[in-house]
Amino acid sequence: MTVYSLTFESVNTKKTCKMGERHVYSGIKELNMWSGIDKRRFPRARYECKIHIRRKDSLKTITTATENIGGGGICVVLDEDLGLFHGVDLEITLDDGNSPVSCAGTVVWVVKKRRSQMDPVSLFDTGIEFVDISDNDVQRIINIVEAILQKEKPLP
Repeated sequence: MTVYSLTFESVNTKKTCKMGERHVYSGIKELNMWSGIDKRRFPRARYECKIHIRRKDSLKTITTATENIGGGGICVVLDEDLGLFHGVDLEITLDDGNSPVSCAGTVVWVVKKRRSQMDPVSLFDTGIEFVDISDNDVQRIINIVEAILQKEKPLP
């Protein structure tokens, strides 16, 4: 099995984790973009769509937009920390003319960040892994991601 590592760098710290490990990075002021090819089981693509998120132990629903999406999960930026490993219910509106994707998920990583060093408000990059999603909905997401990635490929 190949193990990949991901390095987060901030002004004062450098942290490395193996892909698949679950960590919360707090106090990171600046997060560099990933370099190289994304090595996930399901590739992700930048795709903004409306999403409703509700923690399983709460009645409060958060409405936001996705940062990126793949067949295995999503990334969203939130104003609050949902808590690592908490279960959530998701409703994702894809731009494919079909009904929204409704599924369960688990918060698998959270990165606390700020828009700028002068901004006191924290945001939370949040990775949510799909847990209970139909094969049909996974395929819908994969089709969207593949179409986006195909468009992004440079010409030879």
